[in-house]
Amino acid sequence: MNHTFKITFLAFVFVSFTACKQENKTIPTLQPTQVVVEKPITGLVEDVITKEQQKALTPDMVIQSLKDGNVRFTNNDLTSRNHSQQVRNSSLSQHPKAIILSCIDSRVPVEDVFDRGIGGVFVARVAGNFSNEDILGSMEYACKVSGSKLVLVLGHEYCGAIKASIDDVQLGNITPMLQKIKPAIDNVVYDGERNSNNEKFVHLVCESNIENTMNQIRLNSPILKDMEANGDIKIIGGIYNMSTGLVEWLE
Repeated sequence: MNHTFKITFLAFVFVSFTACKQENKTIPTLQPTQVVVEKPITGLVEDVITKEQQKALTPDMVIQSLKDGNVRFTNNDLTSRNHSQQVRNSSLSQHPKAIILSCIDSRVPVEDVFDRGIGGVFVARVAGNFSNEDILGSMEYACKVSGSKLVLVLGHEYCGAIKASIDDVQLGNITPMLQKIKPAIDNVVYDGERNSNNEKFVHLVCESNIENTMNQIRLNSPILKDMEANGDIKIIGGIYNMSTGLVEWLE
């Protein structure tokens, strides 16, 4: 009986080993000496915006380009780009069309939302998309020094910073940060439930916060205020729809 078991066991091992060898044959492996050569990348956008192209733009042209890019984003029709080449082409200079102040929310990929490539826009991000001295300085650099034609304050639905401010969250440095949003809450005239569970109220505060940020930019940056008055730039707002990817424009 033991003899029969040994034969059966050896036969099983042999069959299993053979099957493994056959299975391994179907898995391609690269030897250290092998080199995989990919076909050259063609048909991708490699250019970045030049100083001359930026100078020829008007604020309204930039707004329209962002609107068009947002439509492409929502249609899953983003421009194909050779990012590696764009990195090299923009290494010595940059001439972005706009500076966008966005919340830090990871679900709002700013460059993709407007179908922009490398060197296309400046992006500043802070929870609650409010302005402070550092962000104002960044905006002044973008517009006055680097020639951008647009300041866009971009908020979004279901914003955690907005909700936390409404709920008066007390936690470390988050608490003083949320104080920057408080004026937007006070500015909302609303008779319904004023809490973070009320989506309508949260949306109204989000909109109010964008408008307040735009006003604070004009109030605290004479440089940007004068540039807007002279028609060199525009300061506008937008709300990103988390469900559709569309931006609702506040001009």
